[in-house]
Amino acid sequence: MVVGDVTTGTDVLIIGAGPAGYVAAIRAGQLDLDVTLVEKDAYGGTCLNYGCIPSKALITATDVAHEAATAEEMGIHADPAVDLARMMDWKDGVVDQLTSGVEKLCKANQVNLLEGTARFADENTVRVSHSGEGQGSESLEFEHAVVATGSRPIQIPNFEFGDEPVLDSKQALALESVPDSMVVVGAGYIGMELASVFAKLGTDVTVVEMLDSILPGYDDDLKRPVKQRANDLGIDFEFGYTAADWHDHDEGGIRVVAEPAEQAAADGGSEASRAAEASGAEQAADERIEFDVERVLVAVGRQPVSDTLDLEAAGVETNERGFIETDSRARTNVDHIFAAGDVAGEPMLAHKGSAEGKVAAEVIAGEPAALDHQAMPAVVFTDPEIATVGMTEPEAEEAGFDTVTGQFPFRASGRALTTGDSDGSVKIVADDADGYVLGASIVGPEASELIAELGLAIELGATLEDVAATVHAHPTLSESVMEAAENALGHAIHTLNR
Repeated sequence: MVVGDVTTGTDVLIIGAGPAGYVAAIRAGQLDLDVTLVEKDAYGGTCLNYGCIPSKALITATDVAHEAATAEEMGIHADPAVDLARMMDWKDGVVDQLTSGVEKLCKANQVNLLEGTARFADENTVRVSHSGEGQGSESLEFEHAVVATGSRPIQIPNFEFGDEPVLDSKQALALESVPDSMVVVGAGYIGMELASVFAKLGTDVTVVEMLDSILPGYDDDLKRPVKQRANDLGIDFEFGYTAADWHDHDEGGIRVVAEPAEQAAADGGSEASRAAEASGAEQAADERIEFDVERVLVAVGRQPVSDTLDLEAAGVETNERGFIETDSRARTNVDHIFAAGDVAGEPMLAHKGSAEGKVAAEVIAGEPAALDHQAMPAVVFTDPEIATVGMTEPEAEEAGFDTVTGQFPFRASGRALTTGDSDGSVKIVADDADGYVLGASIVGPEASELIAELGLAIELGATLEDVAATVHAHPTLSESVMEAAENALGHAIHTLNR
């Protein structure tokens, strides 16, 4: 590519090199298309650099320390010392290995890499501004484009991420020292994952959540073990509150002020506060409460990065939340412009973005591709993990199925007991008439890995008999999936049947 006031061309322009964008670029390259991938920050996007990968690295590292310190029941007595600087170096090494791998894979698949910020000039042209003094900009014409610009953390009033004590998830994953105390605003998956990380590092953590429970959208049976484990870690919760303000404290640190969510909404607070009022969340009190802490982490959700692209110049429409709506083939309202990943809407999952990126590339190449969300898994890397796929029991019944369910508790699993982690269970939802697996949910050890078998069962149209008749190795956690299927059929061996 030539830098300067010139115009170059490409078959496929991809904006954003996260899991949606770089996957789309590689797949398009495999299909012999001329591909240009524009990225303004770092290859791998938020997921590899500031989200999925670094957070899971720290979750694993802090789990190791916590398990070593709490293994007295196994006859192990230890008081591990955590070197945070070395832990962060290890985490950064993992990130660097993966991001450099993305760049190499793109180049190996003949993808043209272009650093800069892209804005649409019209429906077939973008202007790419290059960072750095004297770098200028250039125009790039395309036949097809894929928008994969991802998402950013939502800010709330009075808590600017530029203020040193106020952290977003990216900043929290790069701290150089362990805070003595922290308020986490938001009990969604990001808030709960990071609350556990810091609690295991020794931070006194309080979670402030405007709703009346953790992890909105998940069933109580899934949330209950996570909430209990958080209580065991010493994490405190204040439900029905929203963070209102903070200021420096005379004795050092900061004072975070929270007020009842209904009051915040009545005062004309944030969109999140108004959502709390609409939810009917029970309020814990009628008065403001204060917390004297060292840091505050704001984790109330993410919003699409669609406002930096001048989409209107290309005629691409967004909904009221800023998401670019697409069809099953990843097309926007403009036929030759596609969108993939977080910017294309919920669920905001890296693997969903990658799947959309593949579909977009294949459709552009003339392949008969489309995305089916039926077997799209979702995972929360809390302690214990939560994983779901397919339909819940109420969703299946609403869709007209007569359902049958099977459940197997990990406390009855020999392998779970040998790991010292036996909280939770596997639950399968199936059609009672023919036994087809419709959905599943898991809370417990390695839920993120176990859910894949059930996703494959849904994708292949497998029945309860198929899952139950598949011989699973012993002793393994995956036997719990087989036993849950057997329980639905009424002949589980290691738990009482319905």
